[in-house]
Amino acid sequence: MAFTAPNAMERLKYMQDAKTVAIVGASDNPSRASYFVATYLLSAAHFKLFFVNPKLDEILGQKVYKSLADIPEAVDIVDVFRKASDIPGVLDEAIAIKAKTFWMQLGITDDVSAERGVAAGLNVVQDKCIKIEHARFAGGLNLAGFNTGVISSKRNKSI
Repeated sequence: MAFTAPNAMERLKYMQDAKTVAIVGASDNPSRASYFVATYLLSAAHFKLFFVNPKLDEILGQKVYKSLADIPEAVDIVDVFRKASDIPGVLDEAIAIKAKTFWMQLGITDDVSAERGVAAGLNVVQDKCIKIEHARFAGGLNLAGFNTGVISSKRNKSI
């Protein structure tokens, strides 16, 4: 069975239905994408965030968990900032904790793992940024002007 990517309305529903998001591969380095996404989601989204990184203790004043299994609450979305070769192992963890959605960030694809995730009952998104998708659906991803190449992300409405 070939993996079929969810459409925009399906991705919106995954976010609307989610209460918790675990960011796997979270970083305390402000120049890393996972840090930027975390700061956005903390300020603009309704999710309760959990950070997963076996090498860190705290990010943005919040506890960091060593693995998905260490998180004391149910996780709705597992948002992955790891290289493609790490995806199968992270997927195993997501299946084990009974996550609802397995989300691979921009540039990360693994069709075999995606198919395996769907077969295990997960919603799977790959090669999409949860921050960009949230901002787009919330009306906060706007162009600054014609052909400026400037994009801003401001919060206009809740999703």
